[in-house]
Amino acid sequence: MYIEFRGPDDRVVSARIGRFSFSKRGKTLYSMGKAFLRVGRAEYMEVESRDHYSITGARRDGNDRGGNRPGSFPIEIDEDVRQDYWKEIRGMPERAHERVTYG
Repeated sequence: MYIEFRGPDDRVVSARIGRFSFSKRGKTLYSMGKAFLRVGRAEYMEVESRDHYSITGARRDGNDRGGNRPGSFPIEIDEDVRQDYWKEIRGMPERAHERVTYG
């Protein structure tokens, strides 16, 4: 899954690709020891801090940020999903050693 945190000015502060688990009804996602409650389409609120995040599935074309332009800072790829991300999602096994993308 792709997750991005936007600051008060609606600019992306950080982004990463990681593994999430889902609640039974799918309204809450869990990752990094945090719970994210769905508040809109692809919009989630971290339960403890109440910060807002955008969470979507990682895209095969790598355009996770949207807009057909790479971002100005890297999207970190969690170590436990790095191999799967490059091989299964992106179809680029030759890049499996890379820990970031700029999608």
